[in-house]
Amino acid sequence: MKYLLLAVFLLCAAGRTQAEIFSATVIAVMDGDTVMVLRDGVKIKVRLLNIDAPESDQPYGVESRQALAERILKKQVLISSQAVDSYGRLLADISIDGHSVNEEQVSKGLAWEYSHYHGNKRYVELSRQAQELKRGLWADHQPAIAPSQWRKTHPAKIPSSTHPKANKSPVSCGKKHLCSQMLNCAEARIYFLHCGIKSLDGNADGVPCENLC
Repeated sequence: MKYLLLAVFLLCAAGRTQAEIFSATVIAVMDGDTVMVLRDGVKIKVRLLNIDAPESDQPYGVESRQALAERILKKQVLISSQAVDSYGRLLADISIDGHSVNEEQVSKGLAWEYSHYHGNKRYVELSRQAQELKRGLWADHQPAIAPSQWRKTHPAKIPSSTHPKANKSPVSCGKKHLCSQMLNCAEARIYFLHCGIKSLDGNADGVPCENLC
């Protein structure tokens, strides 16, 4: 009986985590569609739902992150969570002062519409308007490249050390093969790119351990 009660409790807890509305403070902005929030002393990584921002090394990647940081960093926001992805990130809508931050990123041309099968008409229309008005990433004469395609043609670079001896020594590959074993994003990229540990890239998008990177 106690095992049954435990199972019910876990299911309820999982549902609470995936579909919930709560307030939190944004303590870090990783890029134009990923933030870290603090709720009751607990850090939670949140991936903005229905959008896909440029990578940091592609056009408007820096602008996208800066715009999001200026809008919500160190501020109290309302988070409407929908699910948890395979990297443990909360997929959610974030709003501040009654305005959807997710929608603003698309409307300003700082992110692509990325709804499921492009089925969210609101985001599709916001994206169309941004393109028509040539805002943000749509302003250049060159066609905007979606982040998923950019990652295929611009693999992440292994960070180099400024220490002269470090540059002469080859990277040592250990026995790590799981994201949970990585200390940080830099180590994950080394194991993925130099050591060939493909298991670190679960969704094959060219970015290892997205919960770290």
